Amino acid sequence: MSKTGFGFCYRFRVRWSEVDPQNVVFNARYLDYGDLGVTEYWRAVDFRGDEGAGPMDFHVARAEVDFKKPIEPDELIEIWCRTERLGTTSMTILMELHGAGRNGDDLRAIIREVQVHVDLDTHRPKPLPPLVRQKFTDFDLRATPVIRGEAM
Repeated sequence: MSKTGFGFCYRFRVRWSEVDPQNVVFNARYLDYGDLGVTEYWRAVDFRGDEGAGPMDFHVARAEVDFKKPIEPDELIEIWCRTERLGTTSMTILMELHGAGRNGDDLRAIIREVQVHVDLDTHRPKPLPPLVRQKFTDFDLRATPVIRGEAM
């Protein structure tokens, strides 16, 4: 099921190593899921590829998780991603985790990450290239979201 306003979805299965003794996904794993979401979203946008900006490096400057409902072992989860804000040197990525294939809204968590484009020699921020800004804007405005991952 497509989530309004999101241009990308990645589906994955929860592994046993991600679950704590309470039989739910351990809280720190949600940021691992955020990393998975960003990685696959950026791969789909292909802003570094043949017609992109080439190698670029980012640091996470801020990450926050709003927990809504537990995630259990072996569940299929969808992580929906979009760029919420493009700044001069940074971008804010909004991600929503939902139970896969569920009717209605099965929101499990909301993750926001601020990614800062940096020069690795100095670790100082540097501006996002205009081409990169355009690629993310165009991708997120797609009429049909890109959906990838397990059990598709």
